Amino acid sequence: MTDLTIIKGSTFSRVLRWESLPFVYTPITAITKAAPAVVTAAGHGLVTGWRAAILSAGGMRQINAKNAPPTARDFHKVTFVSSSQVNFNDIDSSEFTTYTSGGVLCSYTPVSLSGFSARMKIRATASDTTVLASLVSPTEIVLDDTNHTITITIPAADTAAYTFSAGVYDLELVSGAVVPVVTKLLSGNIVVADEVTY
Repeated sequence: MTDLTIIKGSTFSRVLRWESLPFVYTPITAITKAAPAVVTAAGHGLVTGWRAAILSAGGMRQINAKNAPPTARDFHKVTFVSSSQVNFNDIDSSEFTTYTSGGVLCSYTPVSLSGFSARMKIRATASDTTVLASLVSPTEIVLDDTNHTITITIPAADTAAYTFSAGVYDLELVSGAVVPVVTKLLSGNIVVADEVTY
């Protein structure tokens, strides 16, 4: 369950990623003592916003995931630096002990979005037949298979016209197969907050 808040009269934008097992493990060769911590792991394949965890790094043990296999709390969003480096913006490693050797960068496998379409509906309740808002790809929902992102955008003019204050939603990804496979990727409650400046 992921709850969303929409501000009337403001553009709503949310970027999502579809992650799946198995984990991908990339050997680490360096970690800086800096803010943010920069990790060198050649061929990591990560893009900005993708989540990763650090496992079994020697010396700088403070940076390692607390669990094996890692849990949701062990993962951090990374920023792409180069094909061999990412930084962890929320980790200040300047006071950590010095990295010595070893360790792996652990991330989920991105699900290919090729051939998929997306749809999202908002209703007052899950059983209500009235659709309060409907979003579809490629207009309001953009699927980017290169960066593995799903971007939901509701223009300010649309949110300003919303007459409802709350509801529920779900986001579904539909495969392009002859017999389509529908996957509910996200669902939850939606609150529409009043606009103050207009």
